[in-house]
Formats: sequence, C-alpha cells, structure tokens
Amino acid sequence: MINASTAPYAAFLLRISLGILFLAHVALKVFVFTIPGFVAYFASLGFPAIVAYAVVALELVGGICLIAGVYASWFAIPLALEMLGTIVLVHGANGWLFTNKGGGWEYPALWTVGLIAVVLLGDGALALKPAPARP
Repeated sequence: MINASTAPYAAFLLRISLGILFLAHVALKVFVFTIPGFVAYFASLGFPAIVAYAVVALELVGGICLIAGVYASWFAIPLALEMLGTIVLVHGANGWLFTNKGGGWEYPALWTVGLIAVVLLGDGALALKPAPARP
C-alpha cells in the first residue's frame, strides 16, 4: 500500500539525490577529465564530439531541474535513456560491478531505475514547476 501523505516526500528525496549525483557526475567530467578530455574519450568510443557536449549539457541542466523540481519527471526520461545508453554502449561489456575495469553496469542500472521511478511518481513535494500530470 502506498502512503499518499508521504509519497510526495519520497519522490522529493529521490529527485534531489539523483540531481545531486548528476551534478557530481558532470563536475567530474568538467573539472577532472576536462571537457577536451571527455570529448577525446567519446571520440575513442567512436562518438562524434557533439554527443559528448550534449551529455554534459543534459547532465548539468537535468541535474539542476531534478533538484529544483522544474519539469523533473520530464527531464528524467532523457537522463534514463542516457543511462541505458551507457549500459548498452559503454559499460555493459565490462560486467556487472562498477568497480570492474572500465566500470560495470550496476551503477547506471540503479540510476535508470531511480529515474524511471521519478517518471512514474511525478515531481513530488516542493517542486518549483511540476510537470503536468500524464493521463
């Protein structure tokens, strides 16, 4: 049974924690790997540079929108697709554990499930601009 009085706060906690993780993840790309380094990594995987820039932009804007609650459940969809892409195209061949060489797919899988939960639950409590309810 879902507790209707606390479910919006559960969605809020999930939304905030995922947003913080995305901001930390994009900060790693910007300040540790650097943008040119991240673009070079994507090129080594066979992706064009524009995809690397799009990933950085999506994680930055998506992370902020998750935290603020600005159309968060809508931003969770492309973020979940990005995480699925990392499983299929980057980490999937490395095995389950994210501590494996090259990183496994457990961490992106957990993120994917959390983001899908945000899509299903909605933006939750304290959202600045909740996405309209879907039928």
